[in-house]
Amino acid sequence: MAAGTRSLHSRPKYVASTTLTNPTWAGTTVLSGDLAAAIRELKAKPGGELQVHGSGTLTRWLLENDLVDELTLLVCPVIVGQGRRLFPDDGPDLALDLVKSRPFPKGITLRTYRPAGRPQYAT
Repeated sequence: MAAGTRSLHSRPKYVASTTLTNPTWAGTTVLSGDLAAAIRELKAKPGGELQVHGSGTLTRWLLENDLVDELTLLVCPVIVGQGRRLFPDDGPDLALDLVKSRPFPKGITLRTYRPAGRPQYAT
């Protein structure tokens, strides 16, 4: 087991769900009801960060509700012509400031952005 995996097991976990009531993973709290208020309360606590793993729906919702401080994307040099998009065609435009970028072999990059409000377009 990798060190990062052990660390994840020992950390508190939060699941946004309307159907899960009894999580089996130790240290897991289900967030339901006013999700925005629950997330704002968690963000106000000292000593940590909240991460979203594998839920494009939740990520889009968090962006739309101005609850994202940083967005870290693993960019792979692959063109995918089907599947669900992380950023939908009908979502709001959002400017992003690049905070850091780390390249990996074969063209993959890890990029961290901060939301920067609405973009300014040339007229």
